[in-house]
Amino acid sequence: MTDPDSAPNPVDYRVDSIGAARQGTNPDVLARMQTGWAVIGSNQHLPGYCLLIHDGTADHLSDLPRPARLAFMHDLILLGEAVEQACRTTDPAFWRINYEVLGNSWPHLHAHIHPRYLWEPDHLRTGPIHLYGPTRQSPEHRLGPQNDPLRAAITKALNDLLAT
Repeated sequence: MTDPDSAPNPVDYRVDSIGAARQGTNPDVLARMQTGWAVIGSNQHLPGYCLLIHDGTADHLSDLPRPARLAFMHDLILLGEAVEQACRTTDPAFWRINYEVLGNSWPHLHAHIHPRYLWEPDHLRTGPIHLYGPTRQSPEHRLGPQNDPLRAAITKALNDLLAT
């Protein structure tokens, strides 16, 4: 019989995305990868936006030993490939993938996968995502059921890549 007092308290994924991922309670997780967690972004201003969150304490890529850096970048490449496959299949205006490792506002190693589309305004499509400004965070861009088909396509593509 399990002692209910010994069960861990559920972690709120909005407060501790990694802790919730470890507990299996982060609803944004697409897959466990070698170095961390592939998650779909809570903001889908550009549909298919995903992140790779390192499962460790590293703040900078250079905090990791070189083999671990290569493993993190390999996971990033696989996630980017999965997002590209899914977005190319679901939107004929898919253009390319942009990768970012910033760490400016969250001091934990993570990387962003930004799908880019030909339907974006020219002056924004060719620049960094932050040029969109606060409109990216508008409520209509929040992750929701409307994103389920693309999310499923990314998850399938990622699981297929991880199985090979």
